[in-house]
Amino acid sequence: MAISLEKLQAAVATAAAIRRVRKLQPAGGPGDKIFPPTYPGEGRNAPPRHVFERRRVNGENILCVLIDSVQSQANRLEEALKVARASKTLGFPVIAVDFTGTEVGDIGKITTLEAPHRVFDAIIRDSELNGVRFRDTDAGRRLIEATAHNARSVYELSPTALVFGAWNSTGEGGGLGAKFPRCVVSEIIGVGVATEPGVDKNTGEVAEVASGKRVSSRIDPLGIRSGVCVYKLPNGDWSLDAPKDKKGKDVPKEVRPSEINHSNIAPKVDPLGVSINYALHSFVLSFAALRRLRFKADSGGAASTELAAQTALASLALAAIAAQDRSGYFLRSRCDLVPEAGSSPAFQIIDANGAAEDAELDFADACRLAADAAKAARTAGIGWNEEDLVLRPQGKLIQLVSASRKLALMGEAESEADDSKD
Repeated sequence: MAISLEKLQAAVATAAAIRRVRKLQPAGGPGDKIFPPTYPGEGRNAPPRHVFERRRVNGENILCVLIDSVQSQANRLEEALKVARASKTLGFPVIAVDFTGTEVGDIGKITTLEAPHRVFDAIIRDSELNGVRFRDTDAGRRLIEATAHNARSVYELSPTALVFGAWNSTGEGGGLGAKFPRCVVSEIIGVGVATEPGVDKNTGEVAEVASGKRVSSRIDPLGIRSGVCVYKLPNGDWSLDAPKDKKGKDVPKEVRPSEINHSNIAPKVDPLGVSINYALHSFVLSFAALRRLRFKADSGGAASTELAAQTALASLALAAIAAQDRSGYFLRSRCDLVPEAGSSPAFQIIDANGAAEDAELDFADACRLAADAAKAARTAGIGWNEEDLVLRPQGKLIQLVSASRKLALMGEAESEADDSKD
């Protein structure tokens, strides 16, 4: 059964959720080694590691590995929507900050599909509209005042922020700002990790550990020996000349050639990479979460308007997963997945009593459904903006980016990183 607008609207009104659980395999074939994301190890200078945990699968506690987190999946779904928007197959508004014409114009446009905190990101906060600080404009004030009890302004300006979640933690109120929990949870795990006897680093006890290994080495074609003394300069350059003045913060640091990417790298083995039975991609769109969002109507009954807006948001979430299907599952180097042969792409609509009903939706149908749902919502008295809201970065934001780039050119290392949105 295909998902029609009427079917989706009925499900949003009364059902619990729509889900899809799909088995995947490495593109290289079942059992081929894949590389999940790595995270910092525990303790200083600890090697990177994958995230393992036991999950309940078919009634058994099975060792699994995280392949793509909820946050990472949200980013990929937004990227898939961005591609669909660029090809004109989907239409919905975003807030964009346009850096073109500035000294950091190569950045181009940053939209709420890319900004880490979406509509409440500092990039949006530190921009302006027609020379006025965005927070002081009518649109900016309405956005700041938005809550789950009246999310109309977010819906109008950037509806996907309500699908993937947003938190106004960057304004004057700090962490007291409105929170919009995500309505979509998508995650990929590896089930049945191949193990071997080992030692638990936390307890020292004998235990089964993942058996994957990654080897690395490099032979320098120049034959540079590791014993040569090299001095690394603060700006990232290097010299063989010993510094005359050995005091002060700008004194060159004595390093090995390998620290300036010369010389051989000795063979090394790290416990990385896994072999699994299969990967499992689970996608859940919560209708219960959507129903918590309220919208004030221009006209018509409030209940019908809210249901129409909630249905339009649901259609965007379904379009996102359909767009990701079309893009494929190349997650990172040596982690390219494909659907397992015979794995059904069908969704299941989960009723409030737990009963499941199969439903089908491909990318073309998802795009038509999104267009129909948006049109129906507009007719019901709540339409999202026809055009993007385009801001310009404030001068201080441009200066901040420029200053950061100068430090990068001088070789200053970044000490903190967070490449996920939540």
